[in-house]
This record gives sequence, C-alpha cells and structure tokens, in this order.
Amino acid sequence: MTDAALTQEPLANEPLDIDGLPDSELARARSAHSLAQQLEALLIVADEPLSAMTLATACDRPVREVRKTLRELVADYDGTAPEGTASRGFELREVAGGYRFYVRESLDPIVADFVQQQTPAKLSQAALETLAVIAYRQPVSRGAIASIRAVNVDSVVRTLLARGLVAEVGHDGETGAILYGTSEQLLGHLGIGDISELPSVAPLLDDGSEGFDHESL
Repeated sequence: MTDAALTQEPLANEPLDIDGLPDSELARARSAHSLAQQLEALLIVADEPLSAMTLATACDRPVREVRKTLRELVADYDGTAPEGTASRGFELREVAGGYRFYVRESLDPIVADFVQQQTPAKLSQAALETLAVIAYRQPVSRGAIASIRAVNVDSVVRTLLARGLVAEVGHDGETGAILYGTSEQLLGHLGIGDISELPSVAPLLDDGSEGFDHESL
C-alpha cells in the first residue's frame, strides 16, 4: 500500500476506554512514551494479531502514522533499518490483517530444546481437557475452546504450543482468529497416523457441558 493510499484511511481519535484508569494518567503515559514504545507494549501482551486500527485506537494516533511506525519496527527487528543494527531473535509479522510478535524461525530449534528441558513431562488436567477439545474440534479458535471449557485457556494453549502438541493451522476467515489443530508430534505420541483414528468420543463435546470438568486454570 502506498503512502498516498494511507492518507485516505480514517483517523483513530477516540481515547481508549479503560475502567478505573483516569484520563490524566493515560494521557501522561502516552506523552511519556514514543509511538514505537506504545506499539511494542501492546503487541507483547497480545495473544492474537492486532490490526492497525486497533493499535491506532489504543494509542490515540492516526492509522497511517501507526502503519508507518510498524514498518519501521519491522525493519529494525529484521536488521534492515538505516542504522544497520543486527536482526533480533524475534520478528513482527503481519498476518490475518493484524500484527503479532513471533520467534524468528531460525531460532526455533533452540527454543524447542529449551522448552522441552524446562517443562515437566506430565500435563495438567486442564491441559489434557484443552488438548481433547482441540483434537476433536480442530481447526478451532482459542475463543471457541474457552467457550466449550467455560474457562480462560490462554496459558494452557501456550503450554500445548510450547510442548509441540498443537500447532497453528490457519486463521478464521471472518474474525482472523488463529485456528489450532493437533501436531504430527502428538499423533506420534498417540501412535496413530491421522486424527480419524481417534476414539469416537466427539459427541461428549456437543454442548460443552458434558465430558469436561470446568476446572479453573
């Protein structure tokens, strides 16, 4: 998209509505930090890709300025900025109409080895239940998993991803939410070649009320 096209995009001038946070405190935080710093802070805590409009609204800045700063951050992290800094161990990608931090692919083996060494072998009951939902409902979004289990599943899904038991398999065509499915590693652990070989217990998940203990994470 050209800079000329960007100038036609709408501005995000409405302040972020955060319960309990005074407008003066929010204004001070915005004025004390650069737009790049604000974007980095928001992207670090995001579990799903954030659109330029969402980021612009959160920072109370024009969308075109946010897009420009995002491009500069990508160049900085990739080591292609004019300053010539080395690439970082992470990268900022634009996926499903939004932006999100990812570990740089060349470092995946190091991260995988670390996680396997640090993570206990036994999965919690909450992780097992979440894994079952993913296995029988894949491809499935994190929101759909949470709806079935009636609890927040963010940390559990991150654990399963880190263990290599599930994988990101696509994005929802309407919402852009990440979709999850079982990994080849999990199939190997189970001794099966395809998800069609899983035991036929999917009916237990029909209404999200049976077959699972709604345990708090």
